[in-house]
Amino acid sequence: MSDLPRKAVTRTAKLAALPLGFAGRATWGLGKRIGGRSAELVAREVQQRTADQLFKTLGELKGGAMKLGQALSVFESALPEEVAGPYRAALTKLQEAAPPLPAHTVHGVLAERIGEDWREYFLEFEDKPSAAASIGQVHRGVWHDGREVAVKVQYPGAGEALLSDLTQLSRFARLLGPLIPGMDIKPLIKEMRDRVSEELDYELEAQSQRVHAEEFADDPAVVIPGVVHQSDQVLVTEWMDGIPLADVIADGTAEQRDRAGQLLARFLFSGPARTGLLHADPHPGNFRLLPEEEGASAGAWRLGVLDFGTVDRLPGGLPATIGESLRMTLEGNAAAVYGLLREEGFVKESIELEPDEVLDYLLPIIEPAQVEEFAFSRGWLRDQAARIADPRSPAHQLGRQLNLPPSYLLIHRVTLSTIGVLCQLGAAVRLRDELEAWLPGFVAETEEPEPVAEGGA
Repeated sequence: MSDLPRKAVTRTAKLAALPLGFAGRATWGLGKRIGGRSAELVAREVQQRTADQLFKTLGELKGGAMKLGQALSVFESALPEEVAGPYRAALTKLQEAAPPLPAHTVHGVLAERIGEDWREYFLEFEDKPSAAASIGQVHRGVWHDGREVAVKVQYPGAGEALLSDLTQLSRFARLLGPLIPGMDIKPLIKEMRDRVSEELDYELEAQSQRVHAEEFADDPAVVIPGVVHQSDQVLVTEWMDGIPLADVIADGTAEQRDRAGQLLARFLFSGPARTGLLHADPHPGNFRLLPEEEGASAGAWRLGVLDFGTVDRLPGGLPATIGESLRMTLEGNAAAVYGLLREEGFVKESIELEPDEVLDYLLPIIEPAQVEEFAFSRGWLRDQAARIADPRSPAHQLGRQLNLPPSYLLIHRVTLSTIGVLCQLGAAVRLRDELEAWLPGFVAETEEPEPVAEGGA
């Protein structure tokens, strides 16, 4: 029934062609240079061809291949500008689009999972998908009670495809490394593999979305669509209009960028505090910028949040260790920071580091928390990536000796991904306000933080 390329041998062959293609284009580029064309022009052409192949392969295969592409797309800001251009269009395209499954396949899934009478549940159902993602695509419809809805249909064979892709991609993760300086892609792929079963479970996703929708129901700044219906491989939620965050990144006004950035930071830190869950898939395709509510102050754009398929369960909110270590770093208390990192396993017992050197490593990374308002930018992120990726730098040498405990892995990735999106937006964000309001341990117990107005910027 499925039109998704699902046979492991077929998917493996397509993915295996990626590194071969990279090598082939490098050889082709060398030939062009020998033929007299400038290195810069040839390099750009090679990069564009590589980006085109990357999107074509990852987008067509969907599954784990596309999921990795979406995860990498939020880090394109870390690439040197002369390299980023050709990759940016191809990778960010993965955030909102992919070749769709045909209507007869979608109808088959709906008949199997909702029932042969599935059309009776809808007053309208659009066969053309409005969005396509890594394991499912979304169709717009009107529920039988008149509500506009989004119908997410999981691709048949999606689980098999996810595991097959991620296994194959892990084999040449090192070749993908240069796409994102300073980031080890192999642990990212492993973490995706470990969460395959959760990603495929629409009942778990529905539960997570209901919790968020209930908690944020009266929030003037963050909007979560309610769950309308859920069955195996089909999830129906309220429809959400608005400007996709990818469009704000491409063409948004300064006001829209700043507002989107502020609310994205707020959602990152307030979500776990309010729901005990961390939304763990923060690529731009999962966010919308919505006009202000009637009667609200001018410019009070709201943030719409979609897709709760991947969450981290944090019953006590984000670990207080994060806030405490941030606060101590800002205070310049090198010994206390180092002691806390050792206690939590960020520095293994067998490793001895200089506390002052650890502080010097951390301070540039947490610059956004040092000031009242920070202007995130691709340039800033490129500088951070270059500092950590350069094998000659002290930061690179120290970073290699640090450890990331498993319980912090997803939190770390979500935080980095959110920073990547903020840099894509070029947003000016009062990050410290959000940390003081929502991050346990960031404010010393003797201090009383001023609460952040939930509707304010």
